[in-house]
Amino acid sequence: MNYFPDEVIEHVFDFVTSNRDRNVISLVCKSWYRIERLSRQRVFIGNCYAISPERLIARFPGVRSLTLKGKPHFADFNLVPPDWGGFVYPWIDALARSKVNLEELRLKRMVVTDDGLELISRSFVNFKSLVLVSCEGFTTDGLAAIAANCRFLRELDLQENEVEDHRGQWLNCFPDSCTSLVSLNFACLKGDINLAALERLVARSPYLKSLRLSRAVPLDTLQKILVRAPQLVDLGVGSFVHDPDSETYNKLVTAIEKCKSMRSLSGFLEVSAYCLPAIYPICSGLTYLNLSYAPGIPGSELTKLIHHCRKLQRLWILDCIGDKGLGIVASSCKELQELRVFPSDPYGVGNAAVTEEGLVAISRGCPKLNSLLYFCQQMTNAALKIVAQNCPNFIRFRLCILEPTKPDSSTNQPLDEGFGAIVQSCKGVRRLSLSGLLTDQVFNYIGTFAEQLEMLSIAFAGDNDKGMLYVLNGCKKIRKLEIRDCPFGNIALLTDVGKYETMRSLWMSSCDITLGGCKTLAKKMPRLNVEIINENNEMEDCIDDEQKVERMYLYRTLVGQRKDAPEHVWTL
Repeated sequence: MNYFPDEVIEHVFDFVTSNRDRNVISLVCKSWYRIERLSRQRVFIGNCYAISPERLIARFPGVRSLTLKGKPHFADFNLVPPDWGGFVYPWIDALARSKVNLEELRLKRMVVTDDGLELISRSFVNFKSLVLVSCEGFTTDGLAAIAANCRFLRELDLQENEVEDHRGQWLNCFPDSCTSLVSLNFACLKGDINLAALERLVARSPYLKSLRLSRAVPLDTLQKILVRAPQLVDLGVGSFVHDPDSETYNKLVTAIEKCKSMRSLSGFLEVSAYCLPAIYPICSGLTYLNLSYAPGIPGSELTKLIHHCRKLQRLWILDCIGDKGLGIVASSCKELQELRVFPSDPYGVGNAAVTEEGLVAISRGCPKLNSLLYFCQQMTNAALKIVAQNCPNFIRFRLCILEPTKPDSSTNQPLDEGFGAIVQSCKGVRRLSLSGLLTDQVFNYIGTFAEQLEMLSIAFAGDNDKGMLYVLNGCKKIRKLEIRDCPFGNIALLTDVGKYETMRSLWMSSCDITLGGCKTLAKKMPRLNVEIINENNEMEDCIDDEQKVERMYLYRTLVGQRKDAPEHVWTL
């Protein structure tokens, strides 16, 4: 390819959007490495401690869009100390000092401060997009700085963050000249909102396509917003409570009928079921419906609503819909590709919770289903085999039985054969989460048949070290392995340590690994960080190599041990 000018090769590279593909082409020759290095604008880093910001900037000086992840996934289940780390400020500071022309920043499970948001707003003149998912440490003062100073802001997306509201007036800080917003999501905020400022902002944002509102935005304000923004494609509703005989409700119905472009609907954080018919006119065009935050909607009303949504491709719902309701979903939504069923009462055993019957009904009616997250009370091998036969295109299959070691509810046997059928039939499955009574046999099936598996999450499963070894030896593409409360010990951990070089991370908590085993691993693999998390003991109290490790987090790194770990997180 040397006879093509660099400009031509760079133009060709513009059509290669996958980070993985760009990594591959950079290895072809020195010329391609240099061209790809200088032309890469989008960078994804799955662990903020795997590389330093200085190395990132040296490698990709033209980066415009950066995605960073911080805390491990099990932080979502309160298994990671709140002060573990994941600070984004050093990254922002390094990017600012290097005068990188950053336009987009996406953060997940990171500690974000108001100082960091202020620095973003004043350092990157062309900044356009900020997405924060499950982040903490900042307040609405930081959001105010973003709103006031980012003149070309197109996207501000706050998902499931812990945000302290100081004044409730941050929406006032958008200047009158701000007309560029395309996406605004503040559904997770709990404080008051300046409703007049919100209405003015929407009115002067002709390109606004996605708007997700907090609980503080009432139905009458929603009606005014929809009148000003009938072009919305994605709407997240805050409060949906009003008298259906009122003038405001009638105006809302009229406004909704004019939203011909609506394709995504979510929220309903406060809802009265008798108001739901107001949204029926737009249901026929919806492809995504997320009611996972709407416990106020009875199952019978959910089924009435979904019956109007014939084009749904993605559905997030609570299990109060019941098995019968899922049967209606199966008969109504033939195009469904993603289904998530969340528990409305994770600690209860009410009659409304779904079982294997609902999942079987979905598999029979929705053959295009390829992504599943399913919380249920019970499961059977027979049901899983039917699902595997009806839906062989699964890419993500995550099943959580609320009693995590519950066996097949019909035969009292382990669920090995059912999950074995899933991995045998679904050749392309990349993400898998298991639940129920499981032996080492299920891991034998996974290691043998799950050739494309990249992430596996398991808990309360297996008999001995063989289970983990089946996975490590068989799943050649495994990148993330999360293990909790399983009888896997040092033999499983140390038998094939070279495997960890190809993985992004390994998490093990409440297993049978010891401090000595972790020390041995750290000595053998110096390019890995082996972190021990033990909130109950000081480091000097843990000198016995036979002592079991409470939590261990292992990940690849190019920069060695991190310097911001708290006292109860030790890197070996």
